[in-house]
Amino acid sequence: MKRILTLSLIVTMAFLFSGCKNGNKTQQKDINLDQPSFTQGEVAEPEEIAEEPVFKISTTKGDIVVKLYKETPLHRDNFVKLARSGYYDGMLFHRVIRNFMIQGGDPFTKQEGKEAQYGTGGPNYTIPAEIVPGKTHKKGALAAARRGDNVNPEKASSGSQFYLVQSEEGCKHLDGEYTIFGETISGLDVIDKIASVQTNNRNLPLEPVKIISVKEVKE
Repeated sequence: MKRILTLSLIVTMAFLFSGCKNGNKTQQKDINLDQPSFTQGEVAEPEEIAEEPVFKISTTKGDIVVKLYKETPLHRDNFVKLARSGYYDGMLFHRVIRNFMIQGGDPFTKQEGKEAQYGTGGPNYTIPAEIVPGKTHKKGALAAARRGDNVNPEKASSGSQFYLVQSEEGCKHLDGEYTIFGETISGLDVIDKIASVQTNNRNLPLEPVKIISVKEVKE
């Protein structure tokens, strides 16, 4: 549901996801967000980083372990920077659609009384698209949310919001449209658990699903 926010520097924008398969039936799923305006800035590079670092996303439903791709260094480094700073700790999965995806990364979800602004938060920058041929929206794919093409033809990514594909068949129609910067290597069952929770008409879980922490897994 679109909302008009009368906040300074906020404009109406949209993330659009549609057409994931559900069994033999195709369901159209649109996710419309109001998103604050961003400036595209340089992403700070962490001091030390593995080529393909691994992170454990601990949630109230269990742990999801993801590997970040070396082919998407801007998104990789940004996620590492935010995770190491504790940015994601305490956030909620604010948009959950069964047989599609689960979405998080909005700092407003850490604040009481901000439900109307869920989906609008993030750092004040975007990340240039790093769409890599061969990286697909398979189940467990980790990808960056973004504004719609009408206001974002360059397909630049949100500075913090991400989603994990839950559809068993994947969402191949999204390939080439959003930057996929990692994949799930453990915890697909946890993604399923999160996707199965009851939600309201804005796809917000009725029982909050919280990201407890995002920690780097050292070899």
